Amino acid sequence: MNLSTAGESRVNGYLFVLERSLKTFLPGETARDAVREIESHLRERIAAADGAPNERDALERILAELGPPLRVAQAYSAERTIDEAVATGRFVPIVRAIWQLAATTLTGFFAGLGLFIGYVTSLGFFAIAALKPIFPENVGFQFVAGIPVGLGAHFPRSGVDLRGGYWIIPAALIFGMGIFIATQRGARRYLAWWRARRQS
Repeated sequence: MNLSTAGESRVNGYLFVLERSLKTFLPGETARDAVREIESHLRERIAAADGAPNERDALERILAELGPPLRVAQAYSAERTIDEAVATGRFVPIVRAIWQLAATTLTGFFAGLGLFIGYVTSLGFFAIAALKPIFPENVGFQFVAGIPVGLGAHFPRSGVDLRGGYWIIPAALIFGMGIFIATQRGARRYLAWWRARRQS
């Protein structure tokens, strides 16, 4: 199908909105590359279409199948972010990918919540290891009436018996690192599963 001037204007308007939407998720040059890639795909679909019953309806059908520009931009940026996170396994791309999925999907929200708890727990253990040498009398296992109630820092110590020597530092570092690595691996596996599910 060969487009008329009105058809070209409709396609250009769609691509303009798509580029503006992509720039909210991706850096400028990456967004422009994405628009060129999507435009190429769109033009192939238009060239293969028969134009029935008329150009306008055929074009609107193709654009509807592609999806609204904002949704296409969200899906494209999420896919790129997930690919980067799975390929590199680095912390920042993984957090960015989980954040995108948490903001747009229900399963992503619950996965993001679980991973947030994992990262914060590991950070808590690192904080215990860092605070113990600074406040040795305020960091340790907390006992109330002889019953253990927690591990951490307590300011002031009124009514709480704190126990534990400097061995808490390596123990907290080991637990913190173990939880961080497990959370990171869990995040990467979740993103790999999500990518495989989308591709299928």
